Amino acid sequence: MNLDATDRRLVHATQDGLPLTPRPYHALAERLNLEPAEVMARMEKMLAAGVVRRIGAVPNHYALGYTANGMTVWDVDDDKARELGRQVGGLDFVSHCYRRPRHLPDWPYNLFAMVHGKDRTEVEEKSRRIADLLGDACRGHEILYSSRILKKTGLRFGG
Repeated sequence: MNLDATDRRLVHATQDGLPLTPRPYHALAERLNLEPAEVMARMEKMLAAGVVRRIGAVPNHYALGYTANGMTVWDVDDDKARELGRQVGGLDFVSHCYRRPRHLPDWPYNLFAMVHGKDRTEVEEKSRRIADLLGDACRGHEILYSSRILKKTGLRFGG
């Protein structure tokens, strides 16, 4: 997809996030002197073309009081990983879940699930709930705790 000048203005206006208002596309439209319908149509077009991968909230878990953030990593049967990943990802306390290749012999884990808690005890309890769900399909797991916050940003244009 070739971005025209208006698309570029729209991306530039949203690269630090959408306006925190009940109608963010209307606020963007007003700021860019466009119609809200045009803003929404252009955003949909960029999503469909893959220029924008997703639009979603990115909470600051630390600000919300969730200071123990653990990436749980699991060694599960490869033939069951897809279905188990769906089940784990569907748990209300898992923010995201995905598969990754193993790197044997040092790294046997192929299923990853991010869990947030107010403390490590809470993360460990949630990890036990995942282990119960995985049952005999799981051969082992670990919890990798976050040590710092990384800044998350979206598509950026210079200038």
